[in-house]
Amino acid sequence: MERYKNIDPEERAARAEALFRQGYSCAQSVVGAYADLYDIDRRQLLRIAASFGGGIGRMREVCGAACGMFILAGLETGTDDPADRTTKGYNYKVVQELAAEFRDCNGALRCADLLGIRTGKPQSPIPQQRDAAYYANRPCPKVVREAARIVGEYLLNLKEEERDKIKTS
Repeated sequence: MERYKNIDPEERAARAEALFRQGYSCAQSVVGAYADLYDIDRRQLLRIAASFGGGIGRMREVCGAACGMFILAGLETGTDDPADRTTKGYNYKVVQELAAEFRDCNGALRCADLLGIRTGKPQSPIPQQRDAAYYANRPCPKVVREAARIVGEYLLNLKEEERDKIKTS
């Protein structure tokens, strides 16, 4: 497909970091960096990703940036046919590969681990104020950037025949 030919993973990574620094969640930032590739309203796509920020609803579970990658993987390789085990399995394979690369690059997949949160106490649902100290004291901009780069490289390297096979399964 032509839409993937000129993807620049580094440019998309910079775009994702810029979105994060504008105040979008980590998941929204990764998804937003690629929204132009899909036939879905950008605002709808950002709303779909909204609940995954902060490690899914600020519960500090799976990193929202990784969740953003998984949302994009679903748009690429997911199925809407509940009986299509082949495509479902392929999608899960892609998600596992993306997760492994994310973990290798960032050291963890869980938001709490990435942030160094060691308490089991519930986190406040209220997002922190975004200011210079916020960005200076957390790995999130780098993590968002890495997630967007990883998914960009995946899209760039996805073989045409593999993509066609997915869409016709």
